[in-house]
Amino acid sequence: MLSEEILLVHDGECPACHAYCQVVRIKECEGDLRIVDARENSEVMNEISAQGLDIDQGMVLKVGGQFYYGSDAIHRLALISSRRGIFNRINYCMFKSKTVSNILYPPLRFFRNLLLKMLGKTKIDNLKKKEDDTC
Repeated sequence: MLSEEILLVHDGECPACHAYCQVVRIKECEGDLRIVDARENSEVMNEISAQGLDIDQGMVLKVGGQFYYGSDAIHRLALISSRRGIFNRINYCMFKSKTVSNILYPPLRFFRNLLLKMLGKTKIDNLKKKEDDTC
C-alpha cells in the first residue's frame, strides 16, 4: 500500500512556525508528512491561492485532496499526530478538540504576526492584497 503524502504549508521565515514543523510528527500509518515553505513557488501554493486561503493568516494542511486551514489545520494535524515525545503529546492534548483549536489559534496567529513584524519580515501576500494599516 502506498502511503498518502500529507503537505504542511507554513511560512519558512517564521521562527515559531519553523520550530513547530521541525518537531511535529504524524503516525506512520497516516502517510508521509512533507513540510512546504509557503515563500517558495510550488503547485500547492498555487492551489491554496486559487482557493482564496490567505497563508499569512493561517497554515494549511493538505491531506489527499482536502485542504485544512488555520485552526482546522492544527486540529487535523493533532488528530493524525504521533503521541511520541512530550511536544507531540502536548500538541495532541491542546488541539484534539476542534473548539479548543478555534479558541487558541487566533491568539497564536496574533503573536506569530507580531513576531514577524518585530523581525522585519514581509508578508507572503499570496492573495495579492494591498497593505492596509488600519486593521
